[in-house]
Amino acid sequence: METLHYRFEQGTRPLAGQPQLVGVVGSGNLEVLIEAAPLGGACEIDVRTAAVGFGATWQAVMADFHARWQLADARISINDMGATPAVVSLRLDQAVETLTGGTP
Repeated sequence: METLHYRFEQGTRPLAGQPQLVGVVGSGNLEVLIEAAPLGGACEIDVRTAAVGFGATWQAVMADFHARWQLADARISINDMGATPAVVSLRLDQAVETLTGGTP
């Protein structure tokens, strides 16, 4: 098991609303908890993954997600069981859309 942490500063889209949980923890899948949090305009993402050694891939997927959404004051927690980058991006987008009802 590996734990990764990412923080992106100067987001422009603050979140509001109740925390949302999407996805399931299962082989090739993941769950994403997204919630508003007072982080000074930052977005923090914590990843717990069963796939050890893919930090560079996670960094690229998280940077792409942040570039797409520019979230501010948001905390995201991910429990991963070996999801592909495409599934990770899908679940992250699904989590944001569930909370905001919008598109990037």
